[in-house]
Amino acid sequence: MAILGSGSIVAQLAEEGLIDEYQFVINPIVLGQGKTMFACLKAKLHLKLTKTRVFGNGNVFLCYEPAA
Repeated sequence: MAILGSGSIVAQLAEEGLIDEYQFVINPIVLGQGKTMFACLKAKLHLKLTKTRVFGNGNVFLCYEPAA
């Protein structure tokens, strides 16, 4: 299952330990304001970086797994 852009659903699944992998694409644009992706989490989420990729346009792909 892939979830695109719903921090509240991701937070609920993360708190139950139901997410195996987190993938982020960082687009280097500064907006100044916005929503925090994991604002609904009640506890700290410890992640381990497993993959990275830098694209020619400046975007960066980051892949994380929950740390054991």
